[in-house]
Amino acid sequence: METLSKQVSDVAGEGGEVVTNENKKIKLSSEEEVKKPSASIHENISSFENFHLTKILNKNSSTKSIFVEGRFGNDVRPAVILLEKTLFVDESMKKMLCKDMTIKQQFHNDIYGSYEGFPSAEFNGVKTTIIHPATEKHIQKYSSHPAYLVQETPEVYNNVIKPHIQSQQFSMQWVYNILDHKSEADRIVFEDEDPILGFILLPDLKWDMKHIDNLYLVAICHRKDLYSLRDLTVDHLQLLKSISEKGKQNIAKKFNIPEKQLRVYIHYQPSYYHFHVHFTALSFDAPGSHVERAHLLDMVIQNIQMVPDYYQRATLVYAVRENDSLFTKLQEANVL
Repeated sequence: METLSKQVSDVAGEGGEVVTNENKKIKLSSEEEVKKPSASIHENISSFENFHLTKILNKNSSTKSIFVEGRFGNDVRPAVILLEKTLFVDESMKKMLCKDMTIKQQFHNDIYGSYEGFPSAEFNGVKTTIIHPATEKHIQKYSSHPAYLVQETPEVYNNVIKPHIQSQQFSMQWVYNILDHKSEADRIVFEDEDPILGFILLPDLKWDMKHIDNLYLVAICHRKDLYSLRDLTVDHLQLLKSISEKGKQNIAKKFNIPEKQLRVYIHYQPSYYHFHVHFTALSFDAPGSHVERAHLLDMVIQNIQMVPDYYQRATLVYAVRENDSLFTKLQEANVL
């Protein structure tokens, strides 16, 4: 992601409240002070009326996205907001390119003209993800920091990485809520209920479920003893093949995308340590689908078929950001 050249230092809100980047204190109106923060803002949020921006964390020009930190009302718990421009779709063009869309000329040169367009509100939707309450790990995850390539040998994994991730885990409760059908049950595309070979396939939060061109689903396995690529052995081939075959078949059936137009891969390092597999449209340049993080599932299966303990013996290369606590551990171990 591009380096952020300027962060917001002072932001004035409605009613005279002020957010400062220096001390992140919020001056609230008397009406807000009498309100008590609810257990979850996701229960009744309908706008950003009482949102106080504290910091721009990062922005990405290629994905037209921006990540910010802030607070809701008098709730002192931080929130991370992810905003992303949505894709254009063929069927909306006739409705968009009409008299309701005004344009303002920037310049013209011979047959070429540059304009700024203002379509009607129905075409101005922004894909919005809210993480609340956000932990410091979430804030760091979405912040802009330099990245470095790591060559993780088995020794580095066992002596540095494994102890670190065991002590620095994100909460897995949201994953267990999905597996137990306590949350997002209505979003499940397919489920194999087998406790060892089974998994749940559902849309990733990054997908708005409106545009097939940026299709993004994730398969979360039911078993809880697999954490990452490093744990996979020949004993897990049947699970991996089942995820590959059933995942592709059900996506093709549900969304009419041929199996050969799907990119199926595993992240290493993953963002959370409960084994899962990503399915994205091949046409979509999805975040995290690049070579320094994504391992194609078909190649993972082939590697294990050739060498049963391949991922316990291999040196894995990936990027780690300077703000990641793992970066510090690797530096202390003279790996970076």
